[in-house]
Amino acid sequence: MVPVVEFEAARPQLTAMAFRILGSIHDAEDAVQTTWIKASTADADGLRNPAAWLTTVLTRVCLDQLRARQRRREDPLHADMLPAEAVAADEVYLQRENVSRALMVVLDALTPAQRVAYVLHDLFDVPFSAVAKIIDTSPDGAKKHASRARIRIDQSEPASATTGLDGGVVDAFLAAAA
Repeated sequence: MVPVVEFEAARPQLTAMAFRILGSIHDAEDAVQTTWIKASTADADGLRNPAAWLTTVLTRVCLDQLRARQRRREDPLHADMLPAEAVAADEVYLQRENVSRALMVVLDALTPAQRVAYVLHDLFDVPFSAVAKIIDTSPDGAKKHASRARIRIDQSEPASATTGLDGGVVDAFLAAAA
């Protein structure tokens, strides 16, 4: 079992990572809770790096959620479909974490494996060998997923115009991501 103190210390980073992968603070909090449940019931004695183990568990939970969304053919909820108070709560979180809505639009265009590889490697500097273990592929496969994600992100500008987002916002995000 991972000690509560270590889990609570890792919670902000886990929540931020889950939010970036899943695109919703509510889904992110659910993923972090599921991670805690798994961590509290697992035989995790003797872990050298509990934070890394929690990140791996969280990423797998997020990957499962993304795959379930894809199987159910769920579309992400756009801001105009949500109650104003929910959008306001998410906006506060977005501002606090310095993540723009453009990031969520761009990440929605990626497959679950591409999204996980891109977020973990490009945004959190997780090595490809660790990403490969999480998404159950080889390090070269993880590199390919991240590469395909970068290509899709580079090509996402025309698609953003059809979603009604300001092209300047997406341009600013893509420049920052590069």
